[in-house]
Amino acid sequence: MQSKWSDAEAQDTIARYAPKGVNADLAVRTYTTRLLGSDPRMVLHGGGNTSVKTVMKDMLGEDVAVICIKGSGWDMGVIEPAGLPAVKLEPLRKLLALDTLSDEDMVNYQRINLLDSTAPNPSVETLLHAFLPHKFIDHVHSTAVLALTDQPDNKALVEEVYGDRVAYVPYTIPGFALAKAVAEVFQKHPKAEGLVLLQHGIFTMGDTAEQAYSRMIEFVTMAEERLKLQRKTLAQAKLPANLATVPQIAPILRGAVAIEKNPMAGTAKRQILDFRTNEQILNYVNGADLARYSQVGVVTPDHTIRTKNWPMIVPAPEAGKLDAWKAQVEEAVADYVERYHRYFQVNNDKSPVKKKELDPLPRVILVPGVGMFGVGATAKDAAIAADIAENAVAVITDAEAMGEFRSISEFDMFEVEYWSLEQAKLGKSNEKPLSRQVAVITGGGSGIGAATAIAMAKQGAEVAVLDRDLDAAQAVARKIGGKAIGIACDVTDPAAVRAAFDAVASAFGGVDIVVSNAGAAWQGTIGSVDDETLRKSFELNFWAHQAVAQQATRIMQAQGTYGCLLFNTSKQAVNPGKDFGPYGLPKAATLFLVKQYALDHGKDGIRANAVNADRIRSGLLTDEMVAARSKARGLSEADYMAGNLLKREVTAEDVADAFVYLATASKTTAAVVTVDGGNIEASLR
Repeated sequence: MQSKWSDAEAQDTIARYAPKGVNADLAVRTYTTRLLGSDPRMVLHGGGNTSVKTVMKDMLGEDVAVICIKGSGWDMGVIEPAGLPAVKLEPLRKLLALDTLSDEDMVNYQRINLLDSTAPNPSVETLLHAFLPHKFIDHVHSTAVLALTDQPDNKALVEEVYGDRVAYVPYTIPGFALAKAVAEVFQKHPKAEGLVLLQHGIFTMGDTAEQAYSRMIEFVTMAEERLKLQRKTLAQAKLPANLATVPQIAPILRGAVAIEKNPMAGTAKRQILDFRTNEQILNYVNGADLARYSQVGVVTPDHTIRTKNWPMIVPAPEAGKLDAWKAQVEEAVADYVERYHRYFQVNNDKSPVKKKELDPLPRVILVPGVGMFGVGATAKDAAIAADIAENAVAVITDAEAMGEFRSISEFDMFEVEYWSLEQAKLGKSNEKPLSRQVAVITGGGSGIGAATAIAMAKQGAEVAVLDRDLDAAQAVARKIGGKAIGIACDVTDPAAVRAAFDAVASAFGGVDIVVSNAGAAWQGTIGSVDDETLRKSFELNFWAHQAVAQQATRIMQAQGTYGCLLFNTSKQAVNPGKDFGPYGLPKAATLFLVKQYALDHGKDGIRANAVNADRIRSGLLTDEMVAARSKARGLSEADYMAGNLLKREVTAEDVADAFVYLATASKTTAAVVTVDGGNIEASLR
């Protein structure tokens, strides 16, 4: 492992933060924390912590000895000084005299002694850092160190690799008890440059930030070098010759791990999936002993809140036999849930404080021959689970290569999983109306499509923006942020439509809401318009809607968690405009298409509805067209656009709101919502 320390960067960091009142100790602490946090081999998603003991002024201007330590749940890779709250040091050190201290009292006492009461909660390992004398302390969950210590003979291995430079601490749940244990070990080994917490991670200490960081790099490198010796490979299982693809299996898996389905309400509490594969992952999931080493437990305790204690294994999916495979997946889910119930009951009976069972569904799915899936309520949560699962693959592969992977006891895993201080890292928030759903919007690069994509995302949906202009689609996705994606798709090409929906299924696990919005307006007198023009209009304004709906239905049926098809029709579908036959005819056919999907697929819980919009500034009605039409009618542009009963211009955002409403209307199908400010002539009759 290479050191990333730079004297110049360290000094630049100090200089950058000085005008903001951040002292040099905290500034350089921030710098090395980021160095450690930017490497996934060291720490992931809020794990690990760092500290510095320094002097700061209180509100009276008096110097106070403090420890600045990473706030609970903060990401070390992007941390700012505010993420390292200052806690008065001496009161913390006095706690060492206590025999016991509850978690609640510990957290409260740490908050009481914050220099700034509005600062985030200090790490649950604050006392551990405080009880040690060193100025700078680093703590990470290095994959190499974990592979070394997740072993039956971990103590001997630590002594072999580090000698007396590093002391080891037997596994203890983080908090006051671990802080006391670490202090006792250090008293016996006062010259130790680091501490290995068996089956948990590693600490390094130093008088300077560079010293603590450099020791961490050195000790992790020493573990990496030891792992290169006497390696054995994972024996591989025999797999089917022809495997199904990710787009084929992801919707099946996603449907199987839905937390709940309510046929009467037409709703489902879905999960989002995040697929990963590479050579190392395939070597792992294809292992002949996968059912053994993958089910042992977590590689470090704090992973359990993101991944649970073991992943779910499903059989390798054979192409052409997915109906049978789906039944196997459903059986695997049922077995997983039953196992989790037993695990909870047995360990809850042992626990002095009774817990409320969390949902029993897996957060990681292993698929031999294919790869693995992270599972979560959001795309972000699923990605975090997948990141941590990849980390576990690396650790367990290395552990098995040198010996045999061992985890902490099942009860210890339970205590961490249900530990209130760990669960607090996940935060609590009310889910939005479209949370846990995947929305696909065609023609999403501009106008109504872009407005709808943004509106769906604001209501919690994971969004895929489809447009023939890739740059436009990706620009909207970037504007949305998060895990939104932009995909190039010519909706008049059925193969391109299928490929786009397969890409969405690969990215998120499936599809729940589709807004078939792409369209264009061709004009011409119907008695003289050429066939080519009319056929082009039908290709885009009818056949493309059918292609989109077919692919969406395919995935929704595989999921079995219902779905919603939404179509952008037009007033031309019900009230033809002069010389607009080439546009109105396919739109009228699309309006019928909506009702046909509602009729044929209501039994699948798939709703089909439409929005009938009129006079919206978009690619169909450009600013130039608005100017020309208003001039031809002797009206101002404002009066032309507000030419409705309400005398208000209707915007793309207004249409988007209608699509969002229909997406949430779980008992509405075969409906058409008109958004035109009021136009009696264009109303349905």
